[in-house]
Amino acid sequence: MRIVLIGPRGSGKTTIGALLAEALGYRFFDTDVMVEKAEGMSIPAIFAERGEPAFRAAETAAIRALPPEKAVVATGGGAILLSGNVQALRTGSLAVFLDAAAAVLAARTAGSTRPPLTGLSHAQEMAAVRKVRLPLYRGAADLCIDTGMLSPADAIVRIQALLGGRGSAAVCREFVAFLQQTRMERSEWEVTRERLCGAGGMPLHGIFAVIGNPCLHSRSPELFTALFAACGMDGVYTRIEWPDLGAIMAMVRSAGVKGLSVTIPFKSDVMQYCDEITADAQAIGAVNTVIRCGDRFVGANTDWTGIRQPLAGTPPGHAVVFGAGGAARAAVYALQDLGMEVTVLNRTPDRARHMARHFGCEYGTPAAYDPEKTDVIVNATPVGMEGRGGSLLERGDLRAHQTVFDLVYTPPETELLRNARAAGCRCIRGTEMFVYQAQEQMRLFTGIAADAALIREILG
Repeated sequence: MRIVLIGPRGSGKTTIGALLAEALGYRFFDTDVMVEKAEGMSIPAIFAERGEPAFRAAETAAIRALPPEKAVVATGGGAILLSGNVQALRTGSLAVFLDAAAAVLAARTAGSTRPPLTGLSHAQEMAAVRKVRLPLYRGAADLCIDTGMLSPADAIVRIQALLGGRGSAAVCREFVAFLQQTRMERSEWEVTRERLCGAGGMPLHGIFAVIGNPCLHSRSPELFTALFAACGMDGVYTRIEWPDLGAIMAMVRSAGVKGLSVTIPFKSDVMQYCDEITADAQAIGAVNTVIRCGDRFVGANTDWTGIRQPLAGTPPGHAVVFGAGGAARAAVYALQDLGMEVTVLNRTPDRARHMARHFGCEYGTPAAYDPEKTDVIVNATPVGMEGRGGSLLERGDLRAHQTVFDLVYTPPETELLRNARAAGCRCIRGTEMFVYQAQEQMRLFTGIAADAALIREILG
């Protein structure tokens, strides 16, 4: 197995990598050294004479030249910026993210000859660059270690302990037994059990799951299983439909699950189980993605990206959001980011009022909907979902100037969209939200950016 060390400058990748390779009896490669040897000049000289794009191209060539196994690889701090590099590094490899506080990194790299990437001071630049790259490091990592308080020798001990403790049989049996209690179909449960507890042991890149109640209708397992295969990822993506979020999160933590997709009704409640919440998720007040890095759970929100992307380019106007749950909050956030005035409509006025106060927008009940004054409609309720049917609005409630975005994606053509199409509206299927939120979720889970066209192809 190849072990790849990723992380910012100053985290100890070269020193720790050389010692780890010696301890394991593996060859050691430093991609920065490989670049300098191939180009016949130092990295500062490459930046000065040819610019960063030339360095990145040389770095990509070095990564492609790495042996596929039994090696320890120390990468440059920006190697994870290119999705293709991440995919090449992760295929058949275990990635270890070495990190430290920004102040520690700045102190360790003070006096470096590396060219600055910004106009900030050295300490400010180290903090800013680390912050921007942190989601990519977390996604691309299978193991996370803070080297701030560790000597290189202690870091080696820590890495070896983590390597030896991955995927114990007892943990596997406990997790699979928990899945057996859920509403998962027996055939799916048996496949999951074999994949996790079979002869191959725990998958190299870990366990992922969608959690919700219900979530058996979710297409996330189908999608991410296909994306993992297409991107060379050895991961298992399953589903956990269970009413007790506390029990789910306890099992997720003990089993070392790497990433979660979170759906109804847990998007707000799951926040209490996160050690850190991204700024977007904090502003929305809901989390649909949880990423594990070491012992920390990071909550993020990709729903708003999935809503914003298909609406990009829509002229600013008045938008109505039906619903007051996690998806509705993401929709309001996305619409406001696009410069639209928003009104939240919900059958329970108190819920609508609470959400409207949070975002500083208008609210009311569905009876307040005025088609003549509404340019964009977003259905963020379960109405129309497979097994429930129905439509919030009939054909006579819709106008040709409107854009109707139904976030329900099973079935892909809901009754609301059929009504909207008949009224001459611009229609956006919920599958488009699913495509773009899943694209961002894949990046957060793995550090790899899957192509939207590939996701659409998988979904059919």
